[in-house]
Amino acid sequence: MPRVKKPAVRVGRRPSTSAAEISAVGIDLFAAKGFDQTSVDEIAEAANIARRTFFRYFPSKNAVPWGDFDVHLAQMRAGLEALPAELTIAEGLRRVLLEFNTFPDEESDTHRQRMSLILGAPSLQAYSMLMYTGWRHAVAVYVASKLKCGPADHLPQTVAWMLLGVALSAYEHWLSDDSLDLQRLLAEGADSLQSGLGGLGR
Repeated sequence: MPRVKKPAVRVGRRPSTSAAEISAVGIDLFAAKGFDQTSVDEIAEAANIARRTFFRYFPSKNAVPWGDFDVHLAQMRAGLEALPAELTIAEGLRRVLLEFNTFPDEESDTHRQRMSLILGAPSLQAYSMLMYTGWRHAVAVYVASKLKCGPADHLPQTVAWMLLGVALSAYEHWLSDDSLDLQRLLAEGADSLQSGLGGLGR
């Protein structure tokens, strides 16, 4: 799931010049006013940028909670490609799932707001499904490489959906109770996946 470090808020804030900065500004506005009640113009004004500059970074308001997701996804693909060959599919997916959903404690509040929007805003769900497609494809490519088949084949796609279910379930529980540990929830879900997949792909 996407994570972007929140920039420090400063008086006389300079114009936001990255997707991460604009996303952080947008998330603050969404938390204060609501996603549907916040306009692109308001995000641009708060980020001290022109409306046209906003659209250089994001195709629409729906993309703002996802931040610089393309960078995150590229890092995830690189992490999957770098996994040791001797790992089973379940072991490899567990490792990457935990690694790419780890963030500093000081980013917890922003990440919680981000994921609350992604999972909870009704008008975002269709867009989120498109973003999950890229995430699942990265997983399916890794699985297919281990099984010597195509990423569009049934088994790689099934495993990708299973891992997405593990991640979403962990996040939903984490968002419902701030005393829960996200890494533990992800690990428990990944362990259940490992039990089901066994030694597949060794």
